[in-house]
Amino acid sequence: MRGANWTDANQDLLVTEFRRIKTILNGGDLALVECELAAAREAMPAPAAIDVITDTFELSAFERDVLLLSAGVELDAGIADECTAHNGVVTVPRATFALALAKLPEPHWSALTPIRPLRASRLLQVRDSRAITSSCLDIEERVLHFLAGVNYLDPRLSPLMREQVGSEVLAKAHEHAVKSALKVLKSSKKGTRCVQLVGDDPESHREVARRIAEHLGFRLYVLRGEDIPASAEEAEALVALWHRESKLLRSALLICINEDSEQHAVRFLGSISGQVLVSVPQAIAISSATTLDLHKPLATEQKQLWTELLGERAGQFDGSLDAVAAQFRLGGSEIASTARALRQVTAGGTDFQDALWNACRATARSRLDELAQRVEPVATWGDLVVPEQQTATLRQIVAHARQRLKVYEKWGFKEKSARGLGISVLFSGESGTGKTMAAEVLANELRLDLYRIDLATVVSKYIGETEKNLRRVFDAAEKSGAILLFDEADALFGKRSEVRNSQDRFANIEVSYLLQRMEAYRGLAILTTNLKEAIDSAFLRRLRFIVQFPFPDQDLREHIWRGVFPASLPTDSIDYRKLAQLNVAGGNIRNIALNAAFLAADSTEAVNMAHLLQAARSEATKRNRPFSDAETRGWA
Repeated sequence: MRGANWTDANQDLLVTEFRRIKTILNGGDLALVECELAAAREAMPAPAAIDVITDTFELSAFERDVLLLSAGVELDAGIADECTAHNGVVTVPRATFALALAKLPEPHWSALTPIRPLRASRLLQVRDSRAITSSCLDIEERVLHFLAGVNYLDPRLSPLMREQVGSEVLAKAHEHAVKSALKVLKSSKKGTRCVQLVGDDPESHREVARRIAEHLGFRLYVLRGEDIPASAEEAEALVALWHRESKLLRSALLICINEDSEQHAVRFLGSISGQVLVSVPQAIAISSATTLDLHKPLATEQKQLWTELLGERAGQFDGSLDAVAAQFRLGGSEIASTARALRQVTAGGTDFQDALWNACRATARSRLDELAQRVEPVATWGDLVVPEQQTATLRQIVAHARQRLKVYEKWGFKEKSARGLGISVLFSGESGTGKTMAAEVLANELRLDLYRIDLATVVSKYIGETEKNLRRVFDAAEKSGAILLFDEADALFGKRSEVRNSQDRFANIEVSYLLQRMEAYRGLAILTTNLKEAIDSAFLRRLRFIVQFPFPDQDLREHIWRGVFPASLPTDSIDYRKLAQLNVAGGNIRNIALNAAFLAADSTEAVNMAHLLQAARSEATKRNRPFSDAETRGWA
């Protein structure tokens, strides 16, 4: 709480206060004790703990002495003995309200009512509320330690709240927000009860809130909205404990609310007191609140933060900072932690630029890993065997992804288009024709993470849940601009027919919401389907690119066969032209090649046509579609 001098002086004063209480209990002369108290108070370099509690909670003189009596039973053997003697209890010393009323000066019955600070602020508890006067008065352990000079967050709140530590950086726009909030808070005659921080940058919200609290002389504790108890009784207990802690620790509270916790968090806000700040993605209705819009720093602000935090090493990037700031939407604290790690990297030049890019990818993917499956892209353009027209379209997609900021921002197309910076794409074709591999190629070319989202698991029969699931995915992906691959789009899309009931209407709403988010998403979002014909043409018009992956003809199949085997694989008399007679897609070809390799390895032979024939028959059994004699004639 204070320095060593304060701690020793506080201890001396507390001992003297206990001596005064003992003197009152046994009816002695207070004159000498009052002189000792005056001397002890004179020696205090700052207010004593008992005086802080008295002033903070506005205790009457009688309530102050009741608190000291309860503390004395725990800390002073003399007071414990006096209580035992007065109560006629031999084994268990205890302070009671009856004893306090009988012995302590200026008694008043209201001191122990639930609305007075001793109980309302949980400074002490009545063990048996059915017999208030004779019940034991238990001082809260937290308050007992405070009186002794030890100040800490109540252990019952520790699992729910964490103190916000300082960050070394904040974007200029966020620094202005701190000043704006302080101006409002300090100029308000009645005092603004709440500051609402709105936007998509919760990390910066916490630092902005901490700086606001610091300027007001508070420490800041953070409570997640989902950790607020659902039951009214538990929430009331949390409010009471925080009311006490906010005063003892001189602290403000930041409540971080998401869409799942909004409803009961708003109820909680209606009952909590003290300086409160709220972090929310979108503004909510809070009385007596001032609202600040705080979104992630713009690309120019991000570059400025990178330059500032990297210091001398910033010059090693040769323009890479522009690409990083344009691609990733990181908050100030995320940039600070990433830059701190990069300052330890000893490599230079291209290696250092790669380290920067990869570090940003790792930082940005944290939330998305919880919502979707990350695919490690290994395929390159050389692995993808599709007709030239499809390849050309895929390269156009790459160009759109790389140059979207130049075209939209610098060249002004953003002002003429309401569709946003997103690139929405549909890959259609039979299973195994290369849709997922094409997504991997794009991810490799753009050096971005690729996430697969199974729409069958996202779509919910409950109204509104599908949109909520999609919102979580897109909100998490915004930080990195990762490539999102929505598999099995047939689970959501379908021929739109006349709306006959609410289910039809809400199904159309779900599709429209997905397309809207794809258009607004600043990255690349890909839908895959095996049946393009099942998708309404009205939906198709809203997609930027549609790539049809055809079933490979014999020439393409031969090309796939020639590239499917690793260079280190031992082979013996492989006839690629004959293999190409097999009427299967690329995915099946890879399965057959892999199975044949295992067969060859088990027989300690090089892969030959006999192994491939056996593997092909296994693949046919799996598909329940046997190959014709013409397809495998002459293989072995």
